[in-house]
This record gives sequence, C-alpha cells and structure tokens, in this order.
Amino acid sequence: MARTDTASRVIAAPPDRVYAALVDPEALTVWLPPDGMSGRFERFDAEPGGSYRLVLTYADASAAPGKTTADSDVVEARFVEIVPGVRVVQAVDFVSDDPAQAGTMTMTWQVTAVEDGTRVEFRADDVPAGISADDHAAGMTSSLANLAQHLEDLP
Repeated sequence: MARTDTASRVIAAPPDRVYAALVDPEALTVWLPPDGMSGRFERFDAEPGGSYRLVLTYADASAAPGKTTADSDVVEARFVEIVPGVRVVQAVDFVSDDPAQAGTMTMTWQVTAVEDGTRVEFRADDVPAGISADDHAAGMTSSLANLAQHLEDLP
C-alpha cells in the first residue's frame, strides 16, 4: 500500500520569499537537509521537466546509515509542476541498491498566505517502504524548521 507523509508549518515571511526558497539551489542547500545532514547539488534546473541531483551527507553515519553509501543519500529528482508563487511538485528517486528504497516518491510543496505569514505544506506520496515513517516525519519537520529559521533570519 502506498504511503503518504505530510508536514506543515506557518512561517513568518511573505509567500513570495517562501516560494523563492523552494526553487533557489543556494537557499535549498541551507534549509532542505534535515538536522544532522548537509547537502550539495551536482546539477539543478528548476523548470517543468528540469531536474536536479542532490547529495545529502550524514554528519554521523553511525546513527543512520545512508541509502546510497554508508554516509550519504543521493536524490535524483525531476520537476513535474511549478506554479510560481504557489506550488512545486517533484518526482524523487533515491539512488540505492536496496529494493526497499526503490520507487518514485512525489513531493509537493504548497505555499498559502495566512494572517501570520505563509503556510507551507509538504506532502510526500508513494513513500518507499524502506523509509521509516517516524524518521521521514522528523526529517520533514526538521526541514520546515530550517526553512523558517532561514527566512525569518533574513532582513
């Protein structure tokens, strides 16, 4: 059975700044990697049909082994839909020899103006069975907290 994981957060920043952070590779490397990880893009083309390759590296691989190597997760993604100022949809695959990590996960980032700033909703559909629901929820929440810190610290 396909699994869907979700997380959301209100960020004290206007929707245009939040959306910009969803499609800017420099901003993404700051906020997207969950706590305990760092990230770098090997390529990045944010347009419908464009793609990216992201290497996430664990600071301490003994606590959580990587999906691709002992200390890393490599993500191959394609932009399925980009609605400027509103939504970014990506088809995401982890590079892994483990069949439990196989399969394309659809990640949707939605931004909506609210009274206190912007609600960011993060939805992951068809999450591979090898990704722990608890770990994934913690990672999604961590990324949203990083996004809030990144945007709320900007002048």
